Amino acid sequence: PTFCTRIDRLMSEKIKVLFVCLGNICRSPTAEGVFRTMVEKSGWQDVFHIDSAGTAAYYVGEPPDRRAQKQAKARGYDLSKLRARFISPQDFKKFDYVLVMDKHNLGEMEKVQKYCKDATAKLQLFLDYHPDKKGQEVPDPYSGGENDFETVLDLVEVAAANLLKTLLAEKGLTNCGC
Repeated sequence: PTFCTRIDRLMSEKIKVLFVCLGNICRSPTAEGVFRTMVEKSGWQDVFHIDSAGTAAYYVGEPPDRRAQKQAKARGYDLSKLRARFISPQDFKKFDYVLVMDKHNLGEMEKVQKYCKDATAKLQLFLDYHPDKKGQEVPDPYSGGENDFETVLDLVEVAAANLLKTLLAEKGLTNCGC
């Protein structure tokens, strides 16, 4: 098949990415917003389905933390339309990648995964895509100040850029020229 035929097939087989943290109001919506913006700027938005969720249902339906929104907006990312949701065992069938912000929530997701028959998602820490932070955690900024939200953005931007490059390369979508 031609390259463009492969592209058409990939458009119908989206790369589905879910970012997860505790409440889905700080780290995971930041990762979702940053990654979504990077995907859109790359021109591959039709190839991806991107979402975020929390392992706790504290804030379901609420927008991201105002501090997360403020810091993200200062860097050109709009989180205002995002709303917190609670994870589901079915997310392990709906998504290809479930990327978790910290080890505690990774453990929680491993428990949830057991309740999904035929789970297919790759479950891992998000910072495994950061070239200098593999196996490390995105710190929870909730109880901190604005600098803590800046730190989250610094980590997320590097990991998200590398994630995008990695996923496109895995699908053979680099240097396309179409």
